[in-house]
Amino acid sequence: MKDSMKIRFIRPADHAGVLDIYRPFVEHTAITFDHEVPSAAAFSGHILAVSAFYPWLVAEINGGIAGYAYAGKHRARKAYQWSVESSVYISEDHHRSGIGKTLYGTLFQLLRLQGIVNVYAGMTLPNEKSERFHAAMGFEPVGIYKRVGYKLGRWHDVSWMSLSLGAYDTDPAPPLSIKEITKSVAYKGLFTG
Repeated sequence: MKDSMKIRFIRPADHAGVLDIYRPFVEHTAITFDHEVPSAAAFSGHILAVSAFYPWLVAEINGGIAGYAYAGKHRARKAYQWSVESSVYISEDHHRSGIGKTLYGTLFQLLRLQGIVNVYAGMTLPNEKSERFHAAMGFEPVGIYKRVGYKLGRWHDVSWMSLSLGAYDTDPAPPLSIKEITKSVAYKGLFTG
């Protein structure tokens, strides 16, 4: 029987499953610069803060969380409001299954509806899989922060890539919150499963 995947917004009941996906990246890699796994309360607080304005999506397969993707503020100053940073994490059991592509595709559609124009992604180097994945999703290299983070006994570079989602209007409207988008006609039928 083929597994059925559903892409949807994160719910509070998903927080522990998402943290379980994130945990090995913190404990065993420099993919994230977190040195310690966040507490359940801190991680839930982070999810709630981000998802108050931006999309945080999960991929559900057979009732379990197989991956997640989200966008968050790129920088605090007002001129940056049309730009976000994106992240995607997939459970080790579901790598190379198309989940990341589906999550990002839905995420980018929602960001366009919000009025977001630029998406940035940072990757700790080396990380050829992530660089290839982001390039396949349309991201282009921007530059490298040399030796910007220290983890697991060494200094790491971070490669930055960008994706343009829309036109660069001369008088852009401020982005809409994700809650405003879910009330729109364009939102309906966006999710799979």
